[in-house]
Amino acid sequence: MEMILGLLIPALSGAAGGNIIGKVAGALNGGGMMNTILGAVGGLGAGTVLGSMGMDATGGAEAAEAVSNFDVGTLLSGVLGGAGGGAALGGVGGIIKNMMSKS
Repeated sequence: MEMILGLLIPALSGAAGGNIIGKVAGALNGGGMMNTILGAVGGLGAGTVLGSMGMDATGGAEAAEAVSNFDVGTLLSGVLGGAGGGAALGGVGGIIKNMMSKS
């Protein structure tokens, strides 16, 4: 159960980040489904990428442990990292989709 929760936190926050960037910046909007899927994938990948760069990003087991221990700082780090990763990948997907539709 804890591992599922550890995957849901960055995936859901990434999906939210992908949809938020699509609403805020119209040029980065790839559509609702695309923003959600790419945002979730970006949210899951953000913890891994940031962790390999030496930044303290929460993902997977760390997020599950933070929820069970009620560690707000670590949990907030996971949510913000997931949302940032989701916004980045969702925005890139929106740019590519908009470039392809113009040609």
